[in-house]
Amino acid sequence: MDNLVMKLLISYDPIPEQQEAYFQYVLGEFVPTLKTLGLTLCEAWHTAYGEYPLRLNGFVAPDVDTMEKVLASEDFKELETRLQDYVINYEKRLVRKSRSFQF
Repeated sequence: MDNLVMKLLISYDPIPEQQEAYFQYVLGEFVPTLKTLGLTLCEAWHTAYGEYPLRLNGFVAPDVDTMEKVLASEDFKELETRLQDYVINYEKRLVRKSRSFQF
């Protein structure tokens, strides 16, 4: 099981009044720091129509151990807490990576 590629799915709605600060944080700190921790952004989706979260981002880890280590780290918890300053309806899920769209 340790050789499985895991994917972290994070969905949310950015707070409109925080849009500029949200983009600065996500692109300038959140994604780059996750990369240094061992997670790579593999997809970023924007919902154009329907009753779904506006954003869905997927991050992969090379194995289960790496994903678990990152998610348990204080660095990740701080990043996640700060992200929630800029978004609402935040949810995260951990799944096995597949070739098809995952939500």
